[in-house]
Amino acid sequence: MMTPEEEAEIRRRQKSRNYVLGGLLLFMVVLFYAITIVRMGD
Repeated sequence: MMTPEEEAEIRRRQKSRNYVLGGLLLFMVVLFYAITIVRMGD
């Protein structure tokens, strides 16, 4: 059984990892959008 402190630490790590993944996903979307706009300008 884990202590409440350990559970809070694991939840905190999961949350920060989710923010990193979300940011990465957002970055990819913006990148593809930018590439599409540039290609349409050709």
